[in-house]
Amino acid sequence: MTSPERAFVHAHLDELHADLDAWLRIPSISADPARAADVARSAEWLAGALRRTGFPTVEIWPTPGAPAVYAEWPSADAGAPVALVYGHHDVQPVDPVELWEHPPFEPTVVEAADGPELHARGAIDDKGNVAFHLLGLRAHLAATGRDTPAVTVKLLIEGEEESGSPHFATLLRERADRLACDVVVVSDTGMVAPDVPSAVVGMRGLADAEITLRGPAIDLHSGSFGGGVPNPLHAMAQLIAALHDEQGRVTLPGFYDAVRPLTDRERELMSRVPFDEQAWLAGPAASRAATGEAGFSTLERIGARPTAEVNGMWGGYTGPGHKTIIPAEAHAKLTFRLVADQRPEDVAAQVRAWVDEHLPEGIVAEVHSPPGGVSPCASDLDSPAMAALLAAIGQAFDRDPAEVLFTREGGSGPEADLVDVLGAPLLFLGAGLPTDRIHSPNERVLLPMLHRGAEAAAHLWRELAAAPRR
Repeated sequence: MTSPERAFVHAHLDELHADLDAWLRIPSISADPARAADVARSAEWLAGALRRTGFPTVEIWPTPGAPAVYAEWPSADAGAPVALVYGHHDVQPVDPVELWEHPPFEPTVVEAADGPELHARGAIDDKGNVAFHLLGLRAHLAATGRDTPAVTVKLLIEGEEESGSPHFATLLRERADRLACDVVVVSDTGMVAPDVPSAVVGMRGLADAEITLRGPAIDLHSGSFGGGVPNPLHAMAQLIAALHDEQGRVTLPGFYDAVRPLTDRERELMSRVPFDEQAWLAGPAASRAATGEAGFSTLERIGARPTAEVNGMWGGYTGPGHKTIIPAEAHAKLTFRLVADQRPEDVAAQVRAWVDEHLPEGIVAEVHSPPGGVSPCASDLDSPAMAALLAAIGQAFDRDPAEVLFTREGGSGPEADLVDVLGAPLLFLGAGLPTDRIHSPNERVLLPMLHRGAEAAAHLWRELAAAPRR
């Protein structure tokens, strides 16, 4: 029998689609200073939509960068738990725009094998994931016959996530009294597949570094000086080649000292996730082979193990033709994904020690590691709140809660700041899929997934209200 939550969602899909069509037309690219007014316009649009939904409190919170949107709908029930929904309204740049099949800010519905897809920048990351909560809350009220939610629902939708959330932790500290909650529901993730209900239970942290190697004081003629002085590009190539050992492990001194090993239970839970490696390589990964740390599956490598990646290398002459030089400098950018118990502030010293260990004579190095970074975070698999989430997702997919799988998100976000400042446990409820081309041209959302996200959110508020309190 169709639940009243699902019946309401399906009866009001046109409203969800119309909201997304309007919101996705706003090019809220936080990384582009020329789009600052559009990011502000996106916040204004969301504030208006929240008021239309019925939130009695809606505010736009300025930051030194882009504005965040805050909303609150208190429950009339004494002692009702408080849930804070986190998401973001800014989007990634669209370059290279010539690879888009449809204009990135003109939402376009495309029929596909799994159902209709909506193509646009931000369709799932993260405007779609935020928008389904508006319909989900209305469905919750209609299904339960309530005038207020069964839990107090707060939303904090930031405007700088795609720029690294540089002002988010400060905003949290300044507004901690308004944001106090019993649980944080992060809606910036997804699920395994359209027919595989799942819940993210952890996200990796992030640290980065930029390395500059200097040799001769000026570019030198390679015929006159080649073979006689050290070449910074050669040194950089050797350095980067030493970033991993023959087992695929990162060679930074002390890098694994704080890593919390995966438990047998965690590995068993991850092994339940259906994963066709060849389809993954041919599809989302667009790669010829899988590789990485020995002794771990591909799913473990991309979601639950620490990594080091070279994001860029440059130096010398790269224009047309030849310029026969020994360059004075070489550069590289690195990023490190971190897992439980690793701290981003520890990585700078590890990178410095690693560079010093591999530096040839005649080459000097400068290592820049920006302060901050992102800490890893994880959910409590056995908490009453997690049980409520699994029940909500199970109902939306017509599955037993025990059939909802646990997954790990390989990316990073400001979720650890939410935990550190607010002291509340994390739940993850998102409707994205690995095939949604997030951050790439032709980003899309499978609309039936958004519909299920809205229904799961509607069930979640009822389930959280009934969950035992710790």
